Amino acid sequence: MRLKPFEQIVTEHGPTVLRVCRAVLGHHDAEDAWSETFLAALRAYPELDPAANVEAWLVTIAKRKAIDQHRSAARRPLPVDDLPERPGHDGIPEPADGELWEALKLLPLKQREALAYRHLAGLPYASIAGLLGNSEAAARRAAADGLKTLRKSYQGDTP
Repeated sequence: MRLKPFEQIVTEHGPTVLRVCRAVLGHHDAEDAWSETFLAALRAYPELDPAANVEAWLVTIAKRKAIDQHRSAARRPLPVDDLPERPGHDGIPEPADGELWEALKLLPLKQREALAYRHLAGLPYASIAGLLGNSEAAARRAAADGLKTLRKSYQGDTP
């Protein structure tokens, strides 16, 4: 089995990685984490096992970049004014979904990550457990608890 051209990997998995980054970090830091994810992936891609699950591999890299972003944000001064959000892209919530983003921000990090990996990236719970550093049962529980909390707190319109 041969590796696909990297440009095709970005095209196929870029939107999923961006959605995961946005769910974990929010709109403002997500694009930086997305870029850093694909820069790191580009360097490592030639050595990747052709049988590897590329999407799970990219989400793992994105998680690490998100952790880096959290650490970096802790050292940055807080901004005084919020910048307006840009219009969304296909499959990515629009700025009108600000209530949803606010509700997501209130979730504990493990719940937010579990929801992003499961519902945005479509990863199985076994993979999510590895990313979160816990058991498959704990990953299921984190996703279920996060979803339950969102259903109670999010007052946005459902399609």
